[in-house]
Amino acid sequence: MILKDKVIIITGAGPGMGQAMCRGAALEGAKVAVSARSVAAIEAIVADIKAAGGEAIAVPTDVSDTAQCRNLAAQTLAAFGRIDGLVNSAYFHPPWADLEVAEIDDVAQAFNVNALGGLRMAQAVIPQMRAQKSGSIVNISTLATRKPHRGEGGYAMAKAGLAHMTRHMAVELAGSGIRMNTALMGWMAGAPLDGYFASMGAAGEAFKKQRESEIPVGHIPPDKDCAKAVYFLLSDYASEVTGAALDVNGGDWVAP
Repeated sequence: MILKDKVIIITGAGPGMGQAMCRGAALEGAKVAVSARSVAAIEAIVADIKAAGGEAIAVPTDVSDTAQCRNLAAQTLAAFGRIDGLVNSAYFHPPWADLEVAEIDDVAQAFNVNALGGLRMAQAVIPQMRAQKSGSIVNISTLATRKPHRGEGGYAMAKAGLAHMTRHMAVELAGSGIRMNTALMGWMAGAPLDGYFASMGAAGEAFKKQRESEIPVGHIPPDKDCAKAVYFLLSDYASEVTGAALDVNGGDWVAP
């Protein structure tokens, strides 16, 4: 088990990869602090983890609130005695719109959650990680920062800010024992994407096949498998990796 006995905080544990990461990290031996705004959702994840013999706590958190971020770190420390890893997966996606007509308040909210939310959480856990002289922070970014997609400008701008935080803080944290890396996700098979294809009606299946043919691995990567790359970055196997950006999108970032 790649994360045996490690204590990991995961934000944004909503439908999709967030939930998959929580369950998968627990199966890999981690004690997981499951966090999102939805109390019912995170309590259901924790119940599943405990039923499978794992350890987890549910801590409702809005990462746009500094006090709630600090509370998440404090609750995790109180429950498990240490904090080995943080996954910044919480996000806000503004309504789809080209930037020339996008609502500035929506873009600002994307920055507040996607970028500043990650910074708030990093600031909340770093003191404990410094005391331990060890820790790994993984920021979840997006293929859209490498490969612009119309309508996603506000979301991608904010995620690009989070990705640069990785590079900057990796330098700032030099010698502390704390590593920070980015995982760039693309299209992921799972409940959210299934719902998107279903919303397209009869055209959905054709569009799905088109997307599969455009991704070098030949399929849309499942969210639970994309999560495995995050476990690697959290683990001791990545002990010499910091400031890196790992593409976890089936090679979609190099496809035309």
